[in-house]
Amino acid sequence: MAAIVDTPRKLWEHPNPQSTRMGQFKSKIEKSKGIQFANYDALYQWSIQNRSEFWSNVWEELPLIHEGQHTRVVDESAPIQSNPDWFPGVRINFAENVLFSAQSYADAKAGVRSIVGKEDSKIAVHEVVESDLQSPRDYTWGELRQQVGLYTQALKAAGVKRGDRVAVVTGNNINCLVLFLATTSLGALISTTSSDTGTKGILDRLTQIKPTLLFVDDAAVYKGQIVDLRGKISEVINGLQGISEFKGVIALPRLRDQPRDITGIPRTQLLKDFLSKAPSDKLEFVRVGFRDPFLIVYSSGTTGQPKCIVHSTGGVLINLAKESILHRDMGPNSTILQYTTTGWIMYLTSVASLLSGSKIILYDGSPFAPDAGFLIRLAGEQRVTHFGISPRYLQELRKQKIQPRKIADLSSLYIVSSTGMVLADSLFEWFYDEGFPAHAHLGNISGGTDIAACFAIDNPLSPLYVGGCQAAGLGVPIAVYGQVDEGLEGVNGSALPDGESGELVATAAFPCTPVTFWGEDGPGKYFKAYFARFNNVWTHGDFITIHPLTKQVIFSGRSDGVLNPSGIRFGSAEIYNVLETQFASEVLESVCVGQRRPQDLDESVLLFVQMQPGRKFTETLVQRMRDAIRKSLSPRHVPKYIFETPAIPTTVTGKKVELPVKQIVSGKRIKPSGTLANPESLEFYYQFAEVEKLGKVRAKL
Repeated sequence: MAAIVDTPRKLWEHPNPQSTRMGQFKSKIEKSKGIQFANYDALYQWSIQNRSEFWSNVWEELPLIHEGQHTRVVDESAPIQSNPDWFPGVRINFAENVLFSAQSYADAKAGVRSIVGKEDSKIAVHEVVESDLQSPRDYTWGELRQQVGLYTQALKAAGVKRGDRVAVVTGNNINCLVLFLATTSLGALISTTSSDTGTKGILDRLTQIKPTLLFVDDAAVYKGQIVDLRGKISEVINGLQGISEFKGVIALPRLRDQPRDITGIPRTQLLKDFLSKAPSDKLEFVRVGFRDPFLIVYSSGTTGQPKCIVHSTGGVLINLAKESILHRDMGPNSTILQYTTTGWIMYLTSVASLLSGSKIILYDGSPFAPDAGFLIRLAGEQRVTHFGISPRYLQELRKQKIQPRKIADLSSLYIVSSTGMVLADSLFEWFYDEGFPAHAHLGNISGGTDIAACFAIDNPLSPLYVGGCQAAGLGVPIAVYGQVDEGLEGVNGSALPDGESGELVATAAFPCTPVTFWGEDGPGKYFKAYFARFNNVWTHGDFITIHPLTKQVIFSGRSDGVLNPSGIRFGSAEIYNVLETQFASEVLESVCVGQRRPQDLDESVLLFVQMQPGRKFTETLVQRMRDAIRKSLSPRHVPKYIFETPAIPTTVTGKKVELPVKQIVSGKRIKPSGTLANPESLEFYYQFAEVEKLGKVRAKL
């Protein structure tokens, strides 16, 4: 791929960057060090070249409630794969920091819990379900603390203690939030999974982590329909037989105060009966080591069982405080609406928004029910300042010709963050030209479940340009390495110049790398997942470019799905962008993968398109797509084969997956993971392992 040289269109600038928390943070460092940072990139370079000093400044600027004193921040000489300790000597609790705030560094050192920005009478949570089945409800900070205390004491009465695992399978509702905080208050580990996950997907997770207790919604609500989950509860219980640690299930009433009859479901009790065993609603917090675990999340696991990624208490806390307060300027006057399921890492982001004293909105249901404008109207009604969505959501708004700035009062909107897949350049321009108010900051971010953080993120100091992510996140050192052949390990990689494309790597340790993977073979799997390919760096699996002028981090897709015909590397996102902008009325969705079978000397690019209802897949359409890709990109980007497909494989969170399709068309037989929403869709792709027998345009459906 040719080096980037042009400066893209500028879309936005902060009117007063020095007034932001990041601007003030920058000024404090400049004053204390007697230096001047010319721009955000200069601040970023200082932060990664002086990691201990940077994170020490964050520790003082954004104090966390803790006890003990750290002897050092980190051993900067320790390679990232050694997973060095951070802030040794500090003990901390996740829930305590969410429910209270450290008023000053002096208070934090003394272990004082203040309620600045978190007064008992102030609204902390606004809960909304998509339909009229239950009315929205507000919870004050006082009510939230009381609920967490009650659940904490009930968990304790059930024998839950530090190090145990508690699993929750729910929608994005108040019960999940309270259980998240109550579990972590005791030093136990929390695992959350969306209630729309299939039984196999749930068991793929739970049989690995062996939970002490499992909390499950008794029903789910989606697109106005109520789905009875009692059958799923029974199936999960059967699948957990033989796990000695497992004590039973607590059924959560999805419709407030309307629990379903669970008579006949073994080892299951109602929530009200579980809570009745709590002796009080007293809050208590078990403070653990800075790098001790509190959370288990799961890789997408599109082939085989998902990896159980264990995250550290302090590492996640300090990085999320940095991202929410410094990068996004969240505070007690902020209101956050993050559309997410409980199984996505963005659920953690929503919960952690409470750190800053912000109000959060818990929304459970479809983002398009009763219509695609619902979340926009909700954002206007609730005076939302920080709105989190996905590129697919923006794409749907554009397709339906919905202009958010015309259907709601979005004068309070500060940032719209987008993540989950590559955001097309055309959507950047639509956002400002037609969609949202000009003052809103479009924050395209990328990081992931693996680090519970962002490698690339928005900031208020830089201009926003079309494409990619604004810049790398403070204190997280990244680089672009030249790619190596699939299967090679132990390679001594080297950084490429800005403007050249390659693998996203992290070159030195940062606080929120995972502790390990859960299980006896977890450490070995952990090393192989991130450190086996290149020596002494974290390999993330994304294909990126850093713009030499703007320092944007431009993501082109997963590196294991990067297309490489005749040695020409490019990302599938480039193909998707052409289809989304020029064929949206005809093509509903697509997946583009590389095929390289054992007998192939080169890679072939295969494009599969799912047609819009009522639209026909024809040879004329295929030729138009080829011509558009050739004109918009280059002749080298044109797929060798284009086929119609009845379905695109996606995860339960709606993210399309490429790797299983790539493996299948390359001649491999795979075992679908339970995290796929439609694993049956994969069967269609096996015929393409012998693509030459199918003709050049069309496969038999």
